Amino acid sequence: MQNNNINIFINKKLKEISNNNQLRKTADVKRGKKNYISINNTNKISFSCNDYLSLSLNKEVINSANKATKKYGVGAGASRLITGNHFLYSILEDKIKKFKKVPACSVFGSGFLANIGVISAIMKKGDLIVLDEFSHASTFLGAKLSSAKVIKFKHNDEKNLENILIENRKNFNNCMILTEGVFSMDGDISPQEKISSIKKKYNALFLLDDAHGFGVLGNGSGSNTIFNKKKIDIDIYIGTLSKAIGAYGGFVCGNKNLIKFILNRCRSQIYTTGLPPGIIASCIKSIDIIKKNKKLIKKPLENAIYFSRLLERKLPVSPIVPIIIGDEKKTLTISKLLYKKGFLVGAIRPPTVPINTSRLRVAFNATHTKKQIEELAFIIKKNLN
Repeated sequence: MQNNNINIFINKKLKEISNNNQLRKTADVKRGKKNYISINNTNKISFSCNDYLSLSLNKEVINSANKATKKYGVGAGASRLITGNHFLYSILEDKIKKFKKVPACSVFGSGFLANIGVISAIMKKGDLIVLDEFSHASTFLGAKLSSAKVIKFKHNDEKNLENILIENRKNFNNCMILTEGVFSMDGDISPQEKISSIKKKYNALFLLDDAHGFGVLGNGSGSNTIFNKKKIDIDIYIGTLSKAIGAYGGFVCGNKNLIKFILNRCRSQIYTTGLPPGIIASCIKSIDIIKKNKKLIKKPLENAIYFSRLLERKLPVSPIVPIIIGDEKKTLTISKLLYKKGFLVGAIRPPTVPINTSRLRVAFNATHTKKQIEELAFIIKKNLN
């Protein structure tokens, strides 16, 4: 008779995680205005949220969600291909495609679902996927599910990318180059012009995951708009509705046949219940606000730049500022100190980031005040030395 050793395995792994200072726990929170967040009945100022424009707490957005919920209910009732394709989907997808200036768009249950579903639906055995080593976990999972050959290229290194294609492209049928617009743990931006050029040269698809760029960079429609339009050629654009938009969901943009194919072959779209009408309505309102309020779009990056100047650090190109400490224990110690002083700043450790690159991840939004930023910078600067 065979033994079931799963509990032994789990206990062993938990011990290893704890010994490496990597044990994670959740805490019940209540988010409020002006970046205050209540944890265990104590108020902290959050520099950890990805709600870059604070639209999740915007009155107009909340009212739109409430009205739709009262009128249409709290749930979709089924998947989109059955009865869950509420007419609000068409309005939202039309707004996104016009904002992105693309032929078609499909909204998903989340950005994670979009990544794993689209990549695994398009790519197959005998194909090649080349992706940035720091790409999101969902893109790696999508690549794995596809059964295609997967090769990582060095972070933002277009020369390494091209060398991989020189050596391997001829051995495979289709090829996809995969990267992010803004990297969530480093805050840097991918070299999209150079990748566009390489993808044409080697007859590859270019998929950009712009979860942290949509709504806050360029004209607000994403990180690709900070480059020369004539030199950018993105075949598949994936974004999220849970960060700058402030609600929930994800989306895919591309040509009309791509979107038709996704609707028919993408499992994470076909077999997932549709988004609640209130969520879709809130996304519609958020996009309207972003398109009208250009000052709002610029504010998160302006706050990140102000913070970096106070710390006399290299100026950031996105609202995400990583402060790399290296040692996991020291990173946790500083994070806990900030917590005691009234600030919530994430301590990011392996396996989320490479070993010896543990860091504080400081995320800025449009409603952070100069006083909040100055106080945080003072404490960090004092304790880094």
